Amino acid sequence: MTKATSSAPSQRMLRIGEQVRAAITQVLQRGEVRDDLIEKTVISVSEVRMSPDLKIATAYVTPLGLPDHDAVIEALNRNAKFIRGRLSGQLRQMKYMPEVRFRDDTSFDNYKKIDQLLRLPEVQRDLEGDTEE
Repeated sequence: MTKATSSAPSQRMLRIGEQVRAAITQVLQRGEVRDDLIEKTVISVSEVRMSPDLKIATAYVTPLGLPDHDAVIEALNRNAKFIRGRLSGQLRQMKYMPEVRFRDDTSFDNYKKIDQLLRLPEVQRDLEGDTEE
């Protein structure tokens, strides 16, 4: 009998992802990474997605207050091995320390677009019509 495959992450992947997210946040907050761009930028780690084998952690980050995120993402990926080493103290329960990859989190941009669409007069008119029923 084969196991049913699903694209949804398992509970274990979600739990480990949250632990890795908290550990990355602590490393960045303490200023352990010696990179001028990373040190002077406030970085929000919104989510960490783990691969099914828990060997790759993809961290979705947003540098706050900067219009161009590419330089910060590049700096984080340049220092990913150092950050991975700093995580080992907080993630002792893991058999393998995951490789960390940083990606720009575009979900805030998507939320902003949806909010702008909901504020359009045509949409407001349609929404007001639904509440009268």
